[in-house]
Amino acid sequence: MGAGLDLPLDKVMIGDCVEVLRALPPASVHAVFADPPYNLQLRGDLHRPDHSKVDAVDDEWDRFADFAAYDAFTREWLAECRRVLRKDGTIWVIGSYHNVFRLGTALQDLGFWILNDVIWRKANPMPNFRGRRFTNAHETLIWAAHGPTARYRFNYAQMKALNDDVQMRSDWFIPLCTGHERLRDATGAKLHPTQKPEALLHRVILSCTKPGDVVLDPFLGSGTTAAVAKRLGRRYLGIERDPTYAAAAEARIAAVRPLEEATLAGAPSKREQPRIPFGALVERGLIRPGDVLTDRHRRWEAQVMVDGTLACGAARGSIHAVGAAVQEAPSCNGWTFWHLLRPDGTLRLLDEFRRELVL
Repeated sequence: MGAGLDLPLDKVMIGDCVEVLRALPPASVHAVFADPPYNLQLRGDLHRPDHSKVDAVDDEWDRFADFAAYDAFTREWLAECRRVLRKDGTIWVIGSYHNVFRLGTALQDLGFWILNDVIWRKANPMPNFRGRRFTNAHETLIWAAHGPTARYRFNYAQMKALNDDVQMRSDWFIPLCTGHERLRDATGAKLHPTQKPEALLHRVILSCTKPGDVVLDPFLGSGTTAAVAKRLGRRYLGIERDPTYAAAAEARIAAVRPLEEATLAGAPSKREQPRIPFGALVERGLIRPGDVLTDRHRRWEAQVMVDGTLACGAARGSIHAVGAAVQEAPSCNGWTFWHLLRPDGTLRLLDEFRRELVL
């Protein structure tokens, strides 16, 4: 079944998330982002002696009678999410200290394969006014694949580019949503107590989907996931049980203008790049037999053979094998290790020749 068939795409569906999920076709969405109830405990945080709220959340939907009831509900909706998730899809689940450990257990029990836990460090957390605890300045996101052997999407190159060409880490420093981004009701109060910042969802969606993919949010709330998905050229499906939140989300999403298609491509991942043997460069004359390759520090020199292998002292073989041998390393990416030594003494990276051949 192709992605999106029989799906109510680009819709906000009002209702219980488990019931709505059960009506969706299997293996039909590429990614799930879920911000489930926190499971605030009545006998604990909400009834503390200082009468203060936890993270400004006081919603009956966030309270369950006990852990068993919460765990049963969690397994219900996660099982349905796994059913509708494609085999190559991934799920993101976010939680606080109240529930994230229970979410992680449920994910693993149901067969998901955890890829990362990501710490969202809030740049502007709500202070602990009574001074009875540390300021709660972070939430945890769990990123998981459908199973241990799943070939999931990770847009490594785009994440690295987003982070000034430095490998993206698992701790994200992003402020809470404020100002014009924060939805408010007629009285000026926050419409939704746990509205997530668009910057957070931008990073999540960009990391694991491509334009046209379907993103599902079973607890849509104020609509952040759908709004960002639409802006990034993805299809979306949101489920929300509260009609007030659903109406606000629909109005917010309707005002979003998708980005131009030309801006959505980003850098291709290594997995998506065509596999080109080094010998193809020799065949095309871009690299010639007898040319000398060296590393960027000019520690080793290797000669190109007519069959596309290299010779460097006693080492013979592919650009990867010889690169590993001279460094006494278990492996080497020859494309990014070797450079052509040109007649004028300058160096040119082999990977540049490969890109030239692809173009």
